[in-house]
Amino acid sequence: MRVLIVDDQTANRKLLEKYLGSICQCDMAENGQQAVDAVKLSHDQNLPYDLVLLDMMMPIKDGNQTLKEIRQSEEDINIMGLDGVKVIMITANDQKECILRSFENGCEAYIVKPVQKQDLFKQIELLGFSLQQHS
Repeated sequence: MRVLIVDDQTANRKLLEKYLGSICQCDMAENGQQAVDAVKLSHDQNLPYDLVLLDMMMPIKDGNQTLKEIRQSEEDINIMGLDGVKVIMITANDQKECILRSFENGCEAYIVKPVQKQDLFKQIELLGFSLQQHS
């Protein structure tokens, strides 16, 4: 499974990579623009991401703007609906309107920080991915 971890805080990226790195290929982006570029490149290389873990509050582009642009880039190449990359928003913001906006923009799940490994794994498995470690 290919995962893009998007967060402007190095410690947060490293924590998520620690949780997933032994069972997934993890790439990193520090801001929304890097994330949009990485998703586009993954499609150009015919190696699309399976999952994006996307922080909400970042410089350059926030999580919702980034999500909109990712969905638009998918639409531009005729990837629609359930065929798109799965996106889990990760943020300290637990306000109802912020959560609703994220789902309206096309995320599949939402986790409030601090991220607990069991919560992350549960959400990933609910999206249909197996997190069995390969020997």
